[in-house]
Amino acid sequence: MLAVKRSPLQGGPLAYTVLALAALVSVFPFYWTLVAASRSNAELSSPTPALTPGPNLFHNIGAALQQADIGTALLNSLIVSGTVTAGVVLSSTLAGFAFAKLRFRGRRALLGVTVGTMMIPPQLGVIPLFMVIVRLDLQNKLPSVVLPSLVSAFGVFFMRQYLLQALPDELIEAGRVDGASLLRIFRSIVLPAARPGMAVLGMLTFMATWNDFFWPIVALSSQNPTVQVALKSLGQGYVPDQSIIMAGTLLGTLPVLVVFGLLGRQIVGGIMQGAVKG
Repeated sequence: MLAVKRSPLQGGPLAYTVLALAALVSVFPFYWTLVAASRSNAELSSPTPALTPGPNLFHNIGAALQQADIGTALLNSLIVSGTVTAGVVLSSTLAGFAFAKLRFRGRRALLGVTVGTMMIPPQLGVIPLFMVIVRLDLQNKLPSVVLPSLVSAFGVFFMRQYLLQALPDELIEAGRVDGASLLRIFRSIVLPAARPGMAVLGMLTFMATWNDFFWPIVALSSQNPTVQVALKSLGQGYVPDQSIIMAGTLLGTLPVLVVFGLLGRQIVGGIMQGAVKG
């Protein structure tokens, strides 16, 4: 009898068990946030805290909305994160295409300088950056958070590496033979090929900008905060109210989950395409 060979990509029971456990471990922090946000502070402080959601979720959310202007903070974070993500993805795709497929003088030196800026800690530029923001009269305004983040060295390097593999030179040459301009080639050939990588970069940029705390707390006031700045004012007192803090955290996490769900297919497609080509 012929032995049946298992495909190398087919997982066995052990693989699915490990994946199920990894999924549970990944989901548990969000589940615990939901549980803590729906309980009282006394219940969370008990020796045997509850492991199921309670009845106080909407009460705690209402308390969080009263203690901090979460609505304004969510809107500000959506504006900042969306604008920064769009700027980084567009500029990184343009620069990545230039570094990956175009030939011009000083290309290697410029790429080296771009990558070298990633080794400089951003904390070193806080004081001169704040001085520039003050000179431009942008303190306590959203552009003070948006403008310094519109270009990313990591994004340029990421898209350059992605387009080296995902975009064949033959497609660009075919476009040139057909008489297409460089802008037409970028719009009709480069963007469709770069879409999975752009989705991955967009997700990473959105999450990093949404979770940024250091620069927004320096550049913005408590009257015009982002989500992470607003969360620091929740549950204050002699004994911090963890349930209200977790309710605000839950509100601040939901938009990230929505964005991840919207970009999930493109992200998985980009990872799988990179794995096949690699």
